[in-house]
Amino acid sequence: MGPENPLPPLAGMLDPPYKPDFSEVPDEIENGARYGQVSTVVPYLVQDGYQRSPEMTTTDAVVLENARLRATFLPGWGGRLWSLIDKDRDRELLHVPAIVQPANLALRGAWFPGGVEWNIGTRGHSPFTCDPVHAAVVAHVGGPVLRMWEYERIRGVVFQIDAWLPEDSPVLLVGVRIRNPSLDTVPMYWWSNAAVAQRDDLRVLAPATRAFRTSYRGQLECVNVPLQVGEDASRPLRARTAADYFYDLPAESSRPWIAALDTTGYGLAQISTPFLSGRKLFVWGETVGGRHWQEWLGGPHPTPYCEIQAGLTRTQYEHLPMPPEAEWAWVEAYGPVTAEPNAVHGADWSAALAAVEDVLPRRELLDGAFAEFRKNADQPPQGMLGHGSGWGALEEIRRERAGEAPLCGPGAPFGGTLGPAQWPWLTLVDTGELPEPAPEDVPVSYILGADWSSRLMRSPQHWATCYHLGVIAHAGGDLETARRYYETSLVHVETAWAWRALALVDSVHGGKADAVEGMLAAHTLAPGIRQLAVEAAEALMTADEPKRALQLIAELPATVAGHGRVRLTRVRAALAAGLRDEAARLLRGGIEVPDLREGEVSLDQLWAEACPGEPLPTRYDFRMK
Repeated sequence: MGPENPLPPLAGMLDPPYKPDFSEVPDEIENGARYGQVSTVVPYLVQDGYQRSPEMTTTDAVVLENARLRATFLPGWGGRLWSLIDKDRDRELLHVPAIVQPANLALRGAWFPGGVEWNIGTRGHSPFTCDPVHAAVVAHVGGPVLRMWEYERIRGVVFQIDAWLPEDSPVLLVGVRIRNPSLDTVPMYWWSNAAVAQRDDLRVLAPATRAFRTSYRGQLECVNVPLQVGEDASRPLRARTAADYFYDLPAESSRPWIAALDTTGYGLAQISTPFLSGRKLFVWGETVGGRHWQEWLGGPHPTPYCEIQAGLTRTQYEHLPMPPEAEWAWVEAYGPVTAEPNAVHGADWSAALAAVEDVLPRRELLDGAFAEFRKNADQPPQGMLGHGSGWGALEEIRRERAGEAPLCGPGAPFGGTLGPAQWPWLTLVDTGELPEPAPEDVPVSYILGADWSSRLMRSPQHWATCYHLGVIAHAGGDLETARRYYETSLVHVETAWAWRALALVDSVHGGKADAVEGMLAAHTLAPGIRQLAVEAAEALMTADEPKRALQLIAELPATVAGHGRVRLTRVRAALAAGLRDEAARLLRGGIEVPDLREGEVSLDQLWAEACPGEPLPTRYDFRMK
């Protein structure tokens, strides 16, 4: 993974691949999409320190197994269900890539495909996708339960995943619980994303006759399922372009499901209790860009895959209001099914759905599993298998000292997991004083919340207290308050961190010259931070000073200047300075940007400008339209 980006993501969320148009969908979907959006992932830091040079290594795994299934989980990678093998057929039911290659598709940047990913809190791939979660064994009369849990810091909630595999069970059972311990309503989001290999004529089925479709053109449109004009939406290998299909399942569905079945009628089915009511199919499509993205993520000659997903809402644009002190729970089941192939792949959609319905586990199985899950959800774990972050432990301590209710019950303990990222904040709670680090030291972590703000304001003031108060105001959208705190921090001591944050405020409410001055001051104080060098160069280009940007890049250490993102910035600056031949030379020489963003088209646009009339090389073609 490499190191995290040390700079808090205060400039806002990265631009999404497209901005959806809601004009053709019901008002409740548009309203749900406008509710709960976040402008930054602070207090998390961005994960962009990875490269594209895979090495053989090992990772801890936890296996649940019975006579029929073997399920492998990766607690160190967000608790992902990495593999689910049908032992009767010796078949892998999920897509398991040959490599784990992070790429810039998640809320915090790094993401990788494969298995079943658990996404919580905010639209997008979870903050925990490439982070460890707490994991432990819970004893149960029906066999051991794997429990995984974490504290989600944006929404301030605790989520818990229990997975178990009863003797001779044909399905893996997964119980999910989210608890909101606060006295406020919070926006909530959950999607479970399962990747499946696109075998010959794979067909994806869900009990719906229409879906809300989006593509990288941005239009959210209602289409018939499975057939629409010129395309069968149920067959991923026939998809021309990348698209999402959010199935409009009946509101009264008592057993929502989705299945991906091959020519023999065999494949993976995912079903759940009714609370997890949304279902979705994602396909990369057969454009050059769609195929290239799969190679970018999976290595040379990857197995094509698509995703079948399940969530709390009809589309992934929406959040639900989670009431104060509420608890939400449901059970999901994953396992193989075999349906009559002629019906599954026939022209009669109703008959295809009925054929799958006939072989799915009954609702009674889910109801029984849900009752077992709820009964055992607070049972304390017996043996730890791995630790996540210390933020839950810190929050438990803060709540106790503030006289607030506990963060969670005995089923998801956080004690004993504090680490260096939490130590400054623990000192603030214990002594009332935030330690003052050396100004050249990168702040190790960030925090949000009204109680933390109050504690910082009561602490003896120095550059770090003022800087962190500015970050809290900045993340909340109060730029003028943030400016005052940053300026006060700089009066105490000049630091790269406050100069950079002040420049970001100036870039929105200030002037280009002020933003440049701040970024250059920050870069001068911390010249070895790649991300800061890029931000400084981009500030110069925004101020129409591309030659100064080129000079800044030319003076960077070779270890910084050689990064793909810096080289890409150099191409943009060369073009802006009128040095087209220089830009063309760099592009023809080859630039690989490890943190290239999903939907980013900068490479093909730059190629067209630098090398007009020349065909776009495949290595630069990430176009999804």
